[in-house]
Amino acid sequence: MMLKAGTKLILFESALDRLCKSLKLEYAKELKFHNIRKFRFDFAIPSAKLAIEVEGGIFKNGGHTRGRGYMKDLEKYNLAITEGWYVLRYSYETLCHIDTIKQIEIVLKNLTGKW
Repeated sequence: MMLKAGTKLILFESALDRLCKSLKLEYAKELKFHNIRKFRFDFAIPSAKLAIEVEGGIFKNGGHTRGRGYMKDLEKYNLAITEGWYVLRYSYETLCHIDTIKQIEIVLKNLTGKW
């Protein structure tokens, strides 16, 4: 059964919520990370400076895969890195994979030292 993107996002957020609670960390949705630019992260764990971006429209010629949208994303991700953020990027197709959550968990533990 193929899950819709919205359903995948809900399931992912639930898994992220459980992971953050187990590590005693808080996450935010649509976090604005820069004072001048209006860029926002889909999800972020501010105390670890970890951003999680969900890339949509990959196979449908969506806004983020066309020239202008792609260029803005490059600017956003590079700005995030210069501000000290780590950015993990996932597609809707991989969002609910157990490997995705495990990867986020490993990165968070590495960044926070909460092993």
